[in-house]
Amino acid sequence: MRARLSALVNPVNRLISAETIQTAAEGIYTCAYPLALPYRLQSSNRACSMSRKDLELARDLRERGGIDLEGCFVDGTFAPAKKGGGCVGKTKRGKGTKIMAIADGAGLPVAVCIESASPHEVTLVDRLLRNRFLQELPERIIGDMAYDSDRLDRSLEDIGVEMIAPHRSNRVRPATQDRRPLRRYRRRWKVERLFAWL
Repeated sequence: MRARLSALVNPVNRLISAETIQTAAEGIYTCAYPLALPYRLQSSNRACSMSRKDLELARDLRERGGIDLEGCFVDGTFAPAKKGGGCVGKTKRGKGTKIMAIADGAGLPVAVCIESASPHEVTLVDRLLRNRFLQELPERIIGDMAYDSDRLDRSLEDIGVEMIAPHRSNRVRPATQDRRPLRRYRRRWKVERLFAWL
């Protein structure tokens, strides 16, 4: 445990993780430019994909033990886009974009994608996993009550990922989560911190 923590505190690892976070933030904002921006600037990075250098940085950090895929955290946040643009959808809060992210056990980004704000977060988890920076899948993903979905649990179980989310208070079907895995839910603040970094 101490070795893993010291690896995260190492300045080289901190530099790489900062570069990875910066790249993730640039990827998010450049692929969802507002319509007010000139078209030539909008098309500069429409694909929203990680470059080979970024993937190599993430792989290097993973090999040195700087990325913990044992327990990852998923969440989404709303970014208003009143003038429209790519990946913009209507919600009760107005037009906007949904930024989805998976953070590892230390709060570093493992996957980031943006979508229209209209679809529910549960439906975006599969796309989010396809946009991950590493080839390996997380062992388990911890989310809030919005991710309490039996269909999502089954689809993730098929690819070998365990979904941990507390049940909603209005749940009708039998419980599928017990208290032991839910202890990890207490550390979900790390994905919130990732959004604060972005």
